[in-house]
Parts: sequence; structure tokens; C-alpha cells
Amino acid sequence: MTETPIFDRRMLDALICPRNQTTLEYDAENQELISRAAGLAYPIRNGIPVMLIDEARKLG
Repeated sequence: MTETPIFDRRMLDALICPRNQTTLEYDAENQELISRAAGLAYPIRNGIPVMLIDEARKLG
């Protein structure tokens, strides 16, 4: 089994939500970056955040 690349938390200082330019929270369990203000969760794939609104999951 291959190991999932680890997301570098230092990237959180540089990344903002593309929808409303707010800060993001790291959800390690689901490998997502959460924008509470936008109600979106951006996936992290192979250690790389996918910061596309079309790829984000809407929060319940």
C-alpha cells in the first residue's frame, strides 16, 4: 500500500478561499481545506490542495 503524501500546514499561511478570500482550516481526517465563510471544503489530493470552486464540496 502506498502512503498518502502529507499536506504541508505552512501552506495555510499562503492559501485563501478563492470564492471569498477568507482563511482556511485544515481537516486532516478528511484531507480537505475548509472555508466556513463560503461553506466549502477544498480537497487535498496527493498532498496538493485543489483550490477550484468547481472541485469543492459543499458543507452540510
